[in-house]
This record gives sequence, C-alpha cells and structure tokens, in this order.
Amino acid sequence: MLLATQLERVFIINDNGQEIQLTDPEPKWSVEAVMNFYSNAYPILTTAKVSAPKIVKDFIHYHFESVMGTKG
Repeated sequence: MLLATQLERVFIINDNGQEIQLTDPEPKWSVEAVMNFYSNAYPILTTAKVSAPKIVKDFIHYHFESVMGTKG
C-alpha cells in the first residue's frame, strides 16, 4: 500500500553570515506570503528572492536570498 504524505516546509535565510531556519507559519500560504510574514522580523526579506525548493530528508527547503547589491 502506498501512502502519500505532505513534506514540511522549512525556510532558510542568511542573516549576517548566520543561517537561520524559519518554521512554516501556515502550510496553506504561498512561499511569498511566508516571506512577507517574516519580513517584519527580518527586513532583508523585503528585497529577497526565493530559490528553487530542495528536498532534504523529509523537508522541503526554500532559501530566501538577498538581491541587495553592494555599492561602489
């Protein structure tokens, strides 16, 4: 018998060189809605983009990547 299970989502950001894993606040939300939800606590997310999801063990990892350039 085959059983289908939904994998949990994990959202990852790099904040000042430190990798932070964020839990999924609401599985029904889109990835963009989750990024917006966390943008109050992590302002870097206001200009971030989402990388393609990767399955790691029994989780789907989404990386929020900053698109801020460097000046100079």
